[in-house]
Amino acid sequence: MAFESLSDKLQNIFKNLRGKGRLSEADVKAALKEVRMALLEADVNFKVVKQFVKAVEERAVGQEVMNSLTPGQMVIKIVNEELVRLMGGQAVELSLRPASEITVIMMVGLQGAGKTTTTAKLAGKLKSAGRRPLLAACDVYRPAAIDQLKKNGEKQGVPVFSMGAKHSPVNIAKAALEHAAANHNNVVILDTAGRLHIDEDMMAELKAIKEAVTVHQTILVVDAMTGQDAVNAASAFDEKVGIDGVILTKLDGDTRGGVALSIRYVTGKPIFYAGMGEKLSDLELFYPDRMASRILGMGDILTLIEKAEAEFDEEKGAELTRKMKKNEFDFNDFLDSMQQMKKLGGIGDVINMIPGLNRKMKGQEVDDKPLKKTEAIILSMTPGERRNPKLINPSRKIRIAKGAGVQVQDVNRLLKQFDQMKQMMKQMTGKRGKRGGFGFPF
Repeated sequence: MAFESLSDKLQNIFKNLRGKGRLSEADVKAALKEVRMALLEADVNFKVVKQFVKAVEERAVGQEVMNSLTPGQMVIKIVNEELVRLMGGQAVELSLRPASEITVIMMVGLQGAGKTTTTAKLAGKLKSAGRRPLLAACDVYRPAAIDQLKKNGEKQGVPVFSMGAKHSPVNIAKAALEHAAANHNNVVILDTAGRLHIDEDMMAELKAIKEAVTVHQTILVVDAMTGQDAVNAASAFDEKVGIDGVILTKLDGDTRGGVALSIRYVTGKPIFYAGMGEKLSDLELFYPDRMASRILGMGDILTLIEKAEAEFDEEKGAELTRKMKKNEFDFNDFLDSMQQMKKLGGIGDVINMIPGLNRKMKGQEVDDKPLKKTEAIILSMTPGERRNPKLINPSRKIRIAKGAGVQVQDVNRLLKQFDQMKQMMKQMTGKRGKRGGFGFPF
């Protein structure tokens, strides 16, 4: 996850602050000096760091903080508020025209930033929101770009307009609008060509498209792993073409994350969305307050709840509750619960979003390998064995172990754990009358 190193450093700095009964001005300045170094090491723009530290210091050395019963907590609160302000204050959504009109969105960016995939992700988002998007393949230079857009569009259930690689992007954009009007699409997303670096030809082409068709939103796709280069690119695109906002990609990866803290301040443009994974559904609205919470190690329970609500089947959840109450929960239900957990990104992602638990688990290895082994064992059972585990005798255990590529002891362990879990769920549902968590029993 992005910001992991920065988050660790900030938590250590604030841990020392919280340990002091009272704070002096020297304490605050010493802590902010460490904060400054941590931000610079996270590849945050130096002008941004200077302004940020200055804003925090002006507020943190006031009488309200110094005379507070918990001055350390007050400083952390100020840092959190200034981080939120730095990233824009609040989430900003795309400005779309009424559904009766066509909104044209032009996607721009450097090659390798994930622009074509992000274009399809955005189309899926808009479709889920009730829009009727059309993807237009305007990248006629990269051989795989058109095919990639078509494949991703098909996965999203969104039509793709293409004229091949022999027509100019300007003519493709014009024809895409005519096609949209004739087929009742109310959003046209132009996937334009990227380059390995900014050049005049690329900028001239983008300007020509904007002159030929009315573009309502120009969105720059930025690779969060490229650090300050991404901020410089954003400034260049805004100066030469004009952008309305940014989508950050690869924010789930091993990146220092400085671009997310810098880009709004440097360009004045909002971050609309953040790409948080490789799946076409892994595009999240960018919430500055939630991102600040993640950076400071406070978790992000709101995003976790939203992902759970979006992914989980309410009817299936109600059926699980009924089965738990009647002690009818079987391995098929357990498999469903595991698959729902995977939709959230796995155990590691869930833990990172839960306040408190993310800090307690820091440094401990958390992976999904045990879940994968469990899933393999269950999938090696027959339908009858999943419904009634009592059928699983020694010979069946051997067969299941071979099918799953595990030891018989692993099968025995799972059966024992499953039986214990059923007993625990029976007790819990008997006391509370409802299921725990988000529908999965672990």
